[in-house]
Amino acid sequence: MSDELQERAHQIARSILTGFDRHYSIFQEITSSARKRFERTDWESGRVASANRINYYDLRVRETVDKVRSAFGIQALDEPLWQEVKRAYQALLARHSRPELAETFYNSVFCRIFERKYFNNDNIFLVSCVDREALAAGYRVYMSFHPRDGGLEHCVWEILSAFYFSLPFEDLQRDTQRIAAAFRARGPFGAQIPDEARIDVLESPFYRNKAAYLIGRVVVGTDCQPFIIPLANNEAGAIYADTLLTTRPQMELVFSFTRAYFMAKTPVPAATVDFLHSLMPNKSLSDLYQSIGFLKQAKNEFYRDFLAHLEDSEDCLQIAPGTRGLVMLVFTLPSFPYVFKVIRDRFPPQKDVTRQQVKQRYLQVKHHDRMGRMADTLEFSDVAFPINRFAPELLEELEKEVPSLITREGDILFLRHLYIERRMTPLDVYLAKASPDQQRVILDDWGLALKELMGVNIFPGDLLFKNFGVTRQGRVVFYDYDEICYLTECKFRKIPQARTLDDEMSAEPWYSINPGDVFPEEFPTFLTNSEEIRQILFATHPEIFDYRYWQQRQKQTASGIWEDVFPYDKALRFERPAAVIPDGNTAP
Repeated sequence: MSDELQERAHQIARSILTGFDRHYSIFQEITSSARKRFERTDWESGRVASANRINYYDLRVRETVDKVRSAFGIQALDEPLWQEVKRAYQALLARHSRPELAETFYNSVFCRIFERKYFNNDNIFLVSCVDREALAAGYRVYMSFHPRDGGLEHCVWEILSAFYFSLPFEDLQRDTQRIAAAFRARGPFGAQIPDEARIDVLESPFYRNKAAYLIGRVVVGTDCQPFIIPLANNEAGAIYADTLLTTRPQMELVFSFTRAYFMAKTPVPAATVDFLHSLMPNKSLSDLYQSIGFLKQAKNEFYRDFLAHLEDSEDCLQIAPGTRGLVMLVFTLPSFPYVFKVIRDRFPPQKDVTRQQVKQRYLQVKHHDRMGRMADTLEFSDVAFPINRFAPELLEELEKEVPSLITREGDILFLRHLYIERRMTPLDVYLAKASPDQQRVILDDWGLALKELMGVNIFPGDLLFKNFGVTRQGRVVFYDYDEICYLTECKFRKIPQARTLDDEMSAEPWYSINPGDVFPEEFPTFLTNSEEIRQILFATHPEIFDYRYWQQRQKQTASGIWEDVFPYDKALRFERPAAVIPDGNTAP
């Protein structure tokens, strides 16, 4: 290989890595400002920053593609050159602290420039070359505290004091005592923390919504137990500890796929993810990268997991159980806990929506605060599936409903565009099999889900039970977004009284209906034919069927009142006294 080709390859590699470093610098700048937003109670800016951070990756990729094309005159693929570019790039990552993210960025640039037929491991990083264990071992991203040095209370005091917020604690001694007491009452070690215990806490708080979460673990020998201390701003000049969470299920709810991404400084993401994985071993690398905002890395990790699962399984992709959607065709692999959703080429007349509008609404959800009630999605383009893994009826359905999205190349079927979501039990399927007590519990949670979505200015549009799922934890989650809109865009109305008997008997409404009109009193009629379920709905959340309730919630949202929704049971929260001003006076 000539020196000239090697030098050219090195320059291209360096140019791509410079593009990645610029992207990461901007990403971290947005992320680092979360601290100031938390201290200033600037919640609206936090929502805007979270949405912007999602968009910036593609902007940086486009910038880098344009630079590589213009600076190096890249046209058709020169495979020997680009294979040398990949080797040069890999060498540049040898001492890089974020090599796995840099690999993904390289893949994005290459795939933007060249055709799909060249997407193989000779040209891109289909298989990662990163030694994640070495990265995690080589970079310490947490602080350690030892209860034996002064006792548990002193250890907790040190933890709370270690982050140097610009605001004081409302009552640091009170919070220290509460957390220490909660460790003894809720932790796995009982009233006596072993002398050999070590408490590790990640160096950066994890910011989301109105809270800063301190993420830690208690290590005793080979045993590792998680904990989270959520800190809140009392909006009167001080912060306070809201509770202590001490179990894996509680932590997994905080890191749920139904919640917005955290903002946390992660100088070595692999080390942070390794720490989180020690606390939540059931979470995949894709889950954990996604939870801290690295969406492209999450997609990369997911696809690698999916390919590995296909290798280790034999079942076929099949149409997902439940009522079939009018906009989305949904299929699943029974042995894999996800569903794949593609937008149909044609919609029935009652669905007044376009493909682009559907895609925009799914993007709206990704940008929005999901508050634990909307499922996150991974969006993919040009995904390769082995044709022999499709059930015949699914393959027939795809060819009939989405011919514009499928391409066959040999024994591979490519889907041009799809969404991937965590699989849940559709609510209508759950209700059909549930006992009356189970129906009552889950419908109560369905009502709570609607109210929590109202609190962040979301109206699902189509409230049919088939558009909601039930998670393994028994929570109701909304997952069908083709009719979603902002609550403030709707006009909630009461059905006018019929003028005549003919009006009442008419198959058509006797009153005008405009775009955006919603009649809550109609909800029970189209939600279910079961009188028993209707009675449960009226008994649990009757106000949902009153237009005046929706109008009231609209006014609250329009006035800037966004409700607090905690990612843990309210019963776990420490008792809140009247707000305390830092000088010790009690606020009115």
